[in-house]
Amino acid sequence: MKDDLTTAKKNWEEQTLQPVLNRFPERREQFKTHSDIEIERVYLPTEGDYVAALGFPGEYPFTRGVQPTMYRGRLWTMRQYAGFGSAEETNRRFKYLLAQGQTGLSVAFDLPTQIGYDADDPIAEGEVGKVGVSISSLEDMETLFDGIPLDKVSTSMTINAPAAVLLAMYVAVAKKQGVAPAQLRGTVQNDILKEYVARGTYIYAPTPSMRLITDIMAYGKDHLPRWNTISISGYHIREAGSSAAQEIAFTLANGIAYVQAALQAGLNVDEFGANLSFFFNAHNNLLEEVAKFRAARRLWAAIMRERFGAKDKKSWMLRFHTQTGGSTLTAQQPLNNIVRVTIQALAAVLGGTQSLHTNSMDEALALPTEEAVQVALRTQQLIAHESGAADTVDPLAGSYFLESLTDQLETKARAYIEKIDELGGALAAIEQGYIQREIQEAAYRYQREIERGERIVVGVNQFAAEEETRPDILRVDECVAQQQRAQLAALRRRRNQGAVEQALSVLERAAHGTENLMPHILAAVEVYATTGEICHTLRRVWGEYRPPVIV
Repeated sequence: MKDDLTTAKKNWEEQTLQPVLNRFPERREQFKTHSDIEIERVYLPTEGDYVAALGFPGEYPFTRGVQPTMYRGRLWTMRQYAGFGSAEETNRRFKYLLAQGQTGLSVAFDLPTQIGYDADDPIAEGEVGKVGVSISSLEDMETLFDGIPLDKVSTSMTINAPAAVLLAMYVAVAKKQGVAPAQLRGTVQNDILKEYVARGTYIYAPTPSMRLITDIMAYGKDHLPRWNTISISGYHIREAGSSAAQEIAFTLANGIAYVQAALQAGLNVDEFGANLSFFFNAHNNLLEEVAKFRAARRLWAAIMRERFGAKDKKSWMLRFHTQTGGSTLTAQQPLNNIVRVTIQALAAVLGGTQSLHTNSMDEALALPTEEAVQVALRTQQLIAHESGAADTVDPLAGSYFLESLTDQLETKARAYIEKIDELGGALAAIEQGYIQREIQEAAYRYQREIERGERIVVGVNQFAAEEETRPDILRVDECVAQQQRAQLAALRRRRNQGAVEQALSVLERAAHGTENLMPHILAAVEVYATTGEICHTLRRVWGEYRPPVIV
């Protein structure tokens, strides 16, 4: 057994590790403890207990990470989610975060933008700029990224139903900066199935929504090779109350549905497999969360290789962004949230995340202040540079408890996926209400445990304070909506209305057919058709989705 392990390690070093080191040397830091103990790149059992299923980092099934060097080669992207008020205000916040050491941007859009309405639409009243930035046109997007070179940063956009529109705006801004689309790096969430399950910011019915998703994937294959054209999200599933096992299962089941849709649209699995990314939650149970990430990676690798026959190693890799758990934050004793976020961020790092957002301590009360955001970002930087957690690959591997948790979570998740397959796949399971009911029941059980005192929430049902000091909170100026409406009115007067109407007419005809809609959406964006105008054009063709009542 020891000889077998020695041979396996030698093969890994020659075939997997060395090619990566040749292209990407490790960070120029001393990997030693304070006691001057050298920290090895990766630790393996000495003999007897080597488990083939565990494998090596950077090799199938990627239980130990998708890269052989992980954070010794490059730290995760520190990507704080930001967006509020106007494009100008958010641009200032972006520049502040970049100056504080953030390494990627993550855009939060307001609710009207998320459901395809302009700031001057009556339905947007009272919501403009409140939970994210208001983006009604290419002009807003130009302001949002003013002074930020798009060939130097990676950008994540949390947008789903109108994802094609916002991605087109981003591409158009890059072109105006002189940046070729092929140079752009980032992610558009573009995950509509979880909207039907857990979040609700959908516009169209599932069938046309899936068409838009596969159109974006096909467009990305040809024009945006470094862009992740979908981020399959378990985050919102967990925020809705699912368990860790359900988060894995329902996220990967949605992933299976997207792969099947892309195949049915005529794409080859290895043409888009490497550009699939995932988005997970991080909760408070440190070791269960670490095990969750490892189990998800292993399960997805098997799904892509065995179910879909992917041949490219990159298609097997589950690469994911993590955000700490918003639903775990408490309005009571908000300083406690700093500790919660630290535990959750550490779980994500120990679990091998590729990028990370840490929530701010005041987010149970309002949008975060700059001070709170700085503390949240510093939390990541402290973990990266002071904790030692990033000095070796998969530092908890081999723990009997952790490996048992990993195996059991994988087993539970696999059983859910098999049940969903029996129901006809994720879309059918959603339409039948199965996934929604499972999440609702898990959420109910968890809440009842808190109410009965069986699960302690510090500062809420135990260790409460008689008097609490509330921090200053950020308030969005009500003038933002008025300013956005005025800017839109001015834009409509300045632009070439004939060109807008022509572009929207071409888009409407294409929506009745089967051709890829991305080039037509981009053409409409570039003549300053608005988010609402483009989405209303598609509404005329496809209508709006009305969910069934789930009992």
